[in-house]
Amino acid sequence: MHEWALAEGIVSTAVRVAEDEGLLKITEIVIDIGELQQVEHEILMFALEQLKTPTMKDARFVLKPIQGRFRCRVCGEEWAFIPETVDKEASEAIHFVPEMAHVYIKCSQCGSPDFDVTEGRGVWLESVKGLKRDE
Repeated sequence: MHEWALAEGIVSTAVRVAEDEGLLKITEIVIDIGELQQVEHEILMFALEQLKTPTMKDARFVLKPIQGRFRCRVCGEEWAFIPETVDKEASEAIHFVPEMAHVYIKCSQCGSPDFDVTEGRGVWLESVKGLKRDE
């Protein structure tokens, strides 16, 4: 269900951007997906296809995964999120509330749970491309 809610938000935002930009037809929507969201890309893509509006009926959706990255506040170590290193319970918790990463993930160097998430959080519209009224 999480992916369907994301798809609804993406479609409504893309329509609003298209209106603001004067686009008659949307041809491409590029979406950045933070790895910590653990979005099921196939389900999201299916939902996006099902929720297309007439303005975007021929649009192509591009899903760009953004790898999760962390920086330890204690020792300065930087490391990448590796989903396979967390168990199913942790994976579910992080999926719904990415801030839960601090409970399940520790610095790979010093073991501290005090770190910043530097990349890989959230879902954003990177771009909405299309044909303008005057084209």
